[in-house]
Amino acid sequence: MSTPAQPTSTSPAPDDGAQSRQQVAELVARLSSEEMDASTRRRLLAKLSAAVATSARTAGSVAVLGGRWLVDLFVDVAPRIPVRDAETLRDHYDGLTGEALADQLVVTAGRATGLVGAAGGALAAVEWAAPPLLLSMPIQVATETLVVAAIETKLVAELSEAYGVGVEGSGTERGLAYVQSWAERRGVDPLNPLTFSHGLSGVAKRSLRNRLLARSGRMLTTYGPFLTGAVVGATVNRSETRKLGDKVRADLRRRAGTNSATR
Repeated sequence: MSTPAQPTSTSPAPDDGAQSRQQVAELVARLSSEEMDASTRRRLLAKLSAAVATSARTAGSVAVLGGRWLVDLFVDVAPRIPVRDAETLRDHYDGLTGEALADQLVVTAGRATGLVGAAGGALAAVEWAAPPLLLSMPIQVATETLVVAAIETKLVAELSEAYGVGVEGSGTERGLAYVQSWAERRGVDPLNPLTFSHGLSGVAKRSLRNRLLARSGRMLTTYGPFLTGAVVGATVNRSETRKLGDKVRADLRRRAGTNSATR
């Protein structure tokens, strides 16, 4: 007499969460690059959405709804964001320095977040009439938020390099310092010992959570009928990125002047 087959469990394996978070971090880092054609961007965004969905399922509804899950994902991303130093930036932008270089960095980042908004809006337009939209929309919002936040964090870091206010330390320390600056919409402060840390404090995590959720709220404009969401998403993203760039630059100018005066 044969033994009846046991039902196969469809629940995620215990390490699915760690694997999906690693995949999310790697894909977000790739999408924060400037050099990418439209078809590659759409393909990577779709792949990222699937990884984000897996991560959300393994994290659980409490972590997702409370925002802790999104914070944890972005903290994983931080050390992988590709940041160019001042010399590399000068070479890439044909010798530009100072304000001229900062101008170009803000324009480039605004263009990049605009393209992400356009791509997200185009993907949403395809699914507008589909029943799964109400379930997929939050995942797409989270996906776009992570990529835009990474591009803007990269902007904060490279503006710091342009103004000579970059930070030293390990990849994790530098990544978290720039993420905290992005969350607080200010320039990084290399003279503050709290800037260098292997982890974020409770206050910093709350600040990051609030900033990510606020940015997510703006992403909802992407989800309009037909292709209106793509147009609005691109415009909103560009505008928000440039506003961030202006605030960070004002702060970095002040910090750069203070650092020069103390040398």
